[in-house]
Amino acid sequence: MENQQAANEKDVKRRDFLKTGALAAGSFMIVPRHVLGKGFIAPSDKLNMAAVGCGGKADVNIRQAYNGGTDNFVALCDVDDRQSEKYRKQFPKAPYYKDYRKMLEKEAQHIDAVFVTTPDHMHFPIAMACIDLGKHVYVEKPLTKDIWEARNLTLAAKKRKVVTQMGNQGSSSAGTRQTEAIVQSGILGEVHTIEVWTDRPVWPQGVKSPKDRGESQPVPAGVDWDLWLGTAPKRDYHEAYMPFRWRGYWDFGTGALGDMGCHFIDVPFRAMKLGYPTSVECSVGSVYADFFQQAFFDDVCPPSTSIHLKFASKTKGKEISFSWYDGGIRPQLPEGCDYKTIFGSTDGGMLFIGTKGILSAEMFGEKPRLWPEKKFENVKVAAPTRALVQGNWEGHQQQFVQACKKGYGTYTSSSFDESGPLTEIVLMGNLAVRSFLLRENKADGKGVNFPGRQKLIWDGDNMKITNFDAANQFVKRDYRTGW
Repeated sequence: MENQQAANEKDVKRRDFLKTGALAAGSFMIVPRHVLGKGFIAPSDKLNMAAVGCGGKADVNIRQAYNGGTDNFVALCDVDDRQSEKYRKQFPKAPYYKDYRKMLEKEAQHIDAVFVTTPDHMHFPIAMACIDLGKHVYVEKPLTKDIWEARNLTLAAKKRKVVTQMGNQGSSSAGTRQTEAIVQSGILGEVHTIEVWTDRPVWPQGVKSPKDRGESQPVPAGVDWDLWLGTAPKRDYHEAYMPFRWRGYWDFGTGALGDMGCHFIDVPFRAMKLGYPTSVECSVGSVYADFFQQAFFDDVCPPSTSIHLKFASKTKGKEISFSWYDGGIRPQLPEGCDYKTIFGSTDGGMLFIGTKGILSAEMFGEKPRLWPEKKFENVKVAAPTRALVQGNWEGHQQQFVQACKKGYGTYTSSSFDESGPLTEIVLMGNLAVRSFLLRENKADGKGVNFPGRQKLIWDGDNMKITNFDAANQFVKRDYRTGW
């Protein structure tokens, strides 16, 4: 009798454990399909997703992630009712929130994975809140707004063992894999110089902001402006900021580099296995009339930049030079290669310059070509070594969805282990730009000095500029009180 009672108590404890464990993990017990009947979708095969951000790029992410009867969006969140209208209609049973914190508080037990598609300044707090709850996360690029956030989000995802993906879909593309294979084959010899450029910005940069002009507008109906601001400093609403042009404002976005850097720089980052940069320097374009009046770049990103980083080479004593250009600035091309014929009207391009040859490619590493053409006309290029996701880069979101079902450790093209360090490289360029634009009044009160115009030496392990301390204010930003 005592043995039977002990067995019963043990069974109760086991069932209680399974019940509470499943709730805590936000998951389900696996039941064999043959028990449940033909056509039944086991809970373990169904991914319940939430979206923070429902318009703009989120429209693509939700559409690509949704997979009819096998997966579902069980919660929606957006600070703008206008942006969320389409998916509130498509998923009428999904509770809708404006504050992601309330959504997680109320719906966490029903959510397995979260898509975060918001302005850059809100990526980290939302994604970190999800990771703390053990939720898988897909976060748009750039992963975060500052370097400290990128490092800590990467560490947190690893510690909590969640599946992750950054929204630089080119990392799942055939072009990225092909260019990576060619560079790593050694056909170019030792690659010592990389040049990358974009046609961005395609929104206003280098102009006076509404804040600088003292302009404001009434907040539109259906918009929670305070929640949209989130971690950013308080300012009045203006249509210049949302829903798209926030990218050009330092408080919300990361400019042309943040927008396109995770697409373009991802290819050489992978191909060359780049680590932390050792130094960075830059120059910026300006609007002459106000250049010395401290009016333009305190609030708005400059109209154009050229950024130059150094990375340690595998060859002792040598370095890899990496340059980024935006706002109409482009590098000199190799002989026989011209922008119109080779790059056409694309978003930009990239060059890998080695001791034996040069490789040109478009965004996502597409259309790789070797130069000089005559030297390589009969050379067979290396094939990609890793299988692609189904549907090329259009399968980037589905790759994440399927990985979530299989669990932590399943391959995704841009897991935070990859995209975190990549984002740090991208944001290092913006750290240099913002340091370049620092202003100090001269002792006599006339004019300004520009103390940031120097090569900055970077200690990657400790996330610190070692030769200009003022630049370190851009490693980690301050959040608005309450955030």
